Amino acid sequence: MNILHAIKYIDQVFVEESLDLKRKYIIEHQADILVMGDDWTGKFDQFTDICEVKYLTRTPSISTTEIIEVIKDI
Repeated sequence: MNILHAIKYIDQVFVEESLDLKRKYIIEHQADILVMGDDWTGKFDQFTDICEVKYLTRTPSISTTEIIEVIKDI
């Protein structure tokens, strides 16, 4: 979150507690854009009425889940 917030083009970063509350978060935080990995392509298009939705290509062979598992073992 700190890295994202340090980018001069980003005004605010927040934690999402629930996918079910995504519309509420977008409205509450006045988000201009929702960015998701391309493994979610099409699953959040229902929010295009309130913000831009972008799906970014995932980096091959990089898994956040695997990184978290490695860190937990340290």
